Amino acid sequence: MDANNELALRFEGHRTHLKAVAYRMLGSLSEADDAVQEGWLRLSRTDTSDVENLGGWLTTVVGRVCLDMLRSRERREEPVGERLPDPIVAGDQPGDPEREAMLADSVGLAMLVVLDTLAPAERLAFVLHDMFAVPFEEIAPIVERAPSATRQLASRARRRVQGVTPVPDSDLSRQRKVVDAFLAAARGGDFQALVAVLDPSVVQRAAALGRLTVLRGAAAVAEQAMTFARVASGAHPVLINGAAGVVAATPDGRPFSLLAFTIVDERIVEMYAFVGPELVEEFAGQSWK
Repeated sequence: MDANNELALRFEGHRTHLKAVAYRMLGSLSEADDAVQEGWLRLSRTDTSDVENLGGWLTTVVGRVCLDMLRSRERREEPVGERLPDPIVAGDQPGDPEREAMLADSVGLAMLVVLDTLAPAERLAFVLHDMFAVPFEEIAPIVERAPSATRQLASRARRRVQGVTPVPDSDLSRQRKVVDAFLAAARGGDFQALVAVLDPSVVQRAAALGRLTVLRGAAAVAEQAMTFARVASGAHPVLINGAAGVVAATPDGRPFSLLAFTIVDERIVEMYAFVGPELVEEFAGQSWK
């Protein structure tokens, strides 16, 4: 085996981890792929004979690429909170191995929504240190700060994340019961039953036709849910970022929307809707059938 093939094989051994890093940094699966590919290009152009920890080296390289991509978003003046993170969707049957690995190592959409509100350097410091245990001494050169200042970046990000990110119920079967109760109430047009399964301060974010709309409060979300139920007749259970979710289909069997939930104390505190056949096919593929 020549040196290039050996290097490629070593890189492939780190690909899933690198994509997990990039996904947390960017909240976009396609951009995460781009960042990982750029990591490979930089590796292929670099003499790494003196690199003892290739995985660590690649992690910092991909982190730097992601930081540049986040700063590019800022320069384009993309409004914060105007998009939903890409969901990672899987069905009950084994599917794409990389998708399955990403799902097993994923974070919730609620966390990604909060990460999107952080400044690029804060997000990098928090993701690399708190989620992947990269030492501040290795993060500091990426953000061009001293280790002590980098520690402060992560600490500031941590306070923001802990202050607004709900801690969801971890029992998948309990999550599914709440989702099933929500769907049954929506199909039956039972407004009170819907309100009962929703947290009073529930927030629903819906991505459709390139726009993001936000509803707040149990009454507004319940009303929207009953309208949705009249359009979608079938709901297929899926996993979305490791939590209970559904793909809803129209009477003719076309995928209509993808619904993700954050459930705390057996109530829905956050909902995420990706509406439109193209979005559902892009994110869910065949996993919902």
